[in-house]
This record gives sequence, structure tokens and C-alpha cells, in this order.
Amino acid sequence: MTTPAHTDHLAPAERARVDALVRHSLSVIERNQAPTGAYLASPSFPVYRYSWFRDGAFIADAMSRAGNTASGGAFFGWCHRVLVDRAAQIESLLERRADGEPIPREDFLPCRYTLDGEETHQDWWEFQLDGYGTWLWALDRHALRHGTSLRDFADGAELTVRYLAAFWAEPCYDWWEEHPDRRHTSTLAALHGGLSAAAGWDVLRPDVRAEARAAAGEIRARVLDEGVRDGHLVKWLDGRDLDASLIACATPFRLLAPDEPLMVATIAALEAEIAHRGVHRYAADTYYGGGEWLLLSALLGWYYVEVGRSADACAQLMWVAGQASPDGDLPEQVSSQLLAPECYDEWVARWGPVATPLLWSHAMFVTLACELGLAGG
Repeated sequence: MTTPAHTDHLAPAERARVDALVRHSLSVIERNQAPTGAYLASPSFPVYRYSWFRDGAFIADAMSRAGNTASGGAFFGWCHRVLVDRAAQIESLLERRADGEPIPREDFLPCRYTLDGEETHQDWWEFQLDGYGTWLWALDRHALRHGTSLRDFADGAELTVRYLAAFWAEPCYDWWEEHPDRRHTSTLAALHGGLSAAAGWDVLRPDVRAEARAAAGEIRARVLDEGVRDGHLVKWLDGRDLDASLIACATPFRLLAPDEPLMVATIAALEAEIAHRGVHRYAADTYYGGGEWLLLSALLGWYYVEVGRSADACAQLMWVAGQASPDGDLPEQVSSQLLAPECYDEWVARWGPVATPLLWSHAMFVTLACELGLAGG
């Protein structure tokens, strides 16, 4: 819990608005968590009616911060079961890698599952590694926050560590399910965050912990060697573009410290190009016209808290709150500042209106409110 000084920038009416939206956000998340522990990404958006490791880990972390340990713990249990159920697949992948066999993208673990933990069997951009690192990171935070034992998650965690240690350098889809031929800096940051956490878990075998530690070090070295251009981080290794997911390299995954000069320069570059309270994913975005994403705006606010920019963090919080629908639901993105307005209608025709509510948006709003001391268990 942060100090009250963080919220001196908010008027009483704004605090009341935040409190109401936090309560609504927690309710939205609770209503869309299955008995299995999985979270729906969005109940009203057909292609999002599944559970992603990435989205779910951020959602579970928010619930844990807010004091709902049962909700977060149930999701981590779901992740554990999904992985243990695929132990034979993971072992086979590791054997094939050790034998030097080329592995097609479709043979790797998917990024999303049904609420019962089964594959979707639908065409999707499935090979994404970041979610598996993110669940380790979120589980670690949950355990430290609430004194929860990690023993019940050890088997799933060991499988994850070994899988990520073997395949972290494999090109895969990014947070946005794009560019599978690249090694994405924010993906590597998530893997670094999860592996660094797991390296300290005494419930894991010593050799697995050592594997986690070594892989995390290799990832950081690779990013610093190949993921920097013009004094700031870039979207993918040996690239030049920016992406708002780079915020996560510091907050929360600690590939870099928030106040490290390289991270400060990265944030400044993002602020100049795609972040102005509302935050775009990247400058060339055309998905639903390339609007401003609420979860990224909250993520930037979270970073601001960590570097002492309290007024800016509060501004991000209130911007996100201002995008809520009349009934309090938060969308994935808003269309007031589109980068490619000519592309908006084609996405609506393809998939319908923008996903609302998006649980990840609600989760990041709750997280920022907690970081500012306006919510939390």
C-alpha cells in the first residue's frame, strides 16, 4: 500500500468515482471467473471467450492485490492443472529440442484455452511464450503478498521453467498476436520476470532453479545486446520501432529497474510517440483503427507510481475511469484518437464492436488503484 500523498492530486469526487469503479471491476472479474478458476478474457466478444495465461495472470494479480486471495489462487491452480495435464507434450518437446529436431509452431503450447483447460481447436495465433512467464511472476507475487505456499504449484512451475529455458529464444507471436517471426522484447521481459522469480523458489529442484537463473541472465544479456536502438528499448530484437508493451520491461517484470536510464529513455520515447494519457499499442496499429488501450494507460500509470510521478499516475487513473460505459464496463480500447480510422469499420464488420468489458482492462485499473493506495486488501 502506497502513502496517502500519492492521491493528494485527486478531489473527493474523483476518489468516490474510483472507489465505485474498483468495486464494479472486481464484480466484473468475479462474475467471469469459471468454477475451474479460469477467467474469460471478455464475455461479450466471441473470439475472447477463452482464458489466456497472459491476461489471466494480470487479472489474478489484481485480485490478489485487492485481497481476493481465493480468486487469484483459483486461477493459479487452473494454470497448474493445464500444465500438468500437458506434461507428456512438454517432455516430448524438450526431447525433440535436445535431439536438434525442427519444431513447427503449431506443436508448441497454445496461448489460450477453454475454461475447462482444453485446446480451442480453432485457428488462432497460438504460439506465445509470454503468458507462461507471466503466470510464474504473478504466482510469485501472490505467494509473497499473502504468505501462500508454492508447494501445490511446484510440478506445473517446474514444467514451465524447463519449457521456457529451452525455448525462450524461439520467435513467437507478441502480446498482440502479431509478428511470429520476431523475438519480442516485452515477451522476453515476461520470461525474465517469471524465471527470475522461480529461481528463488525452494520448492523447485536445485537443477531447475539453476536453469531458471541461467535462462533469466541470458535473456537480459540478449535484450541489452540486441534490443536497444537510439538509446531506448525497441519492439523486437534488432528492430527500430516502439511498442507500449515495453513498459512491462520495468513495471512489473524488472528486466530493468524503473529508474534505470535506459528505461527512463524508453518511457520518454513512448510518451513522445504513442502515449498521451490514452496509450496506443504502437504507431502503425490498425486493429479497430488503432485506438488507445485502457490496460496500457493503466500500466503506464503503474510505472509512474514506481518512479514517483504521482500526479501523472493519478491522471492516468482518471483517464481510464473516464472511458467506462454508463454501467461501468471498461472496453479494450476507445476510438476517440484513432491512428487508422479507415480501418475501424472493417474490424467491426469482422468481429463486432470493441470488446466490452475486457477483464484485463478492469484488472489493470484495479492494480493502478491499489498502487495509489485507493484499493487493496
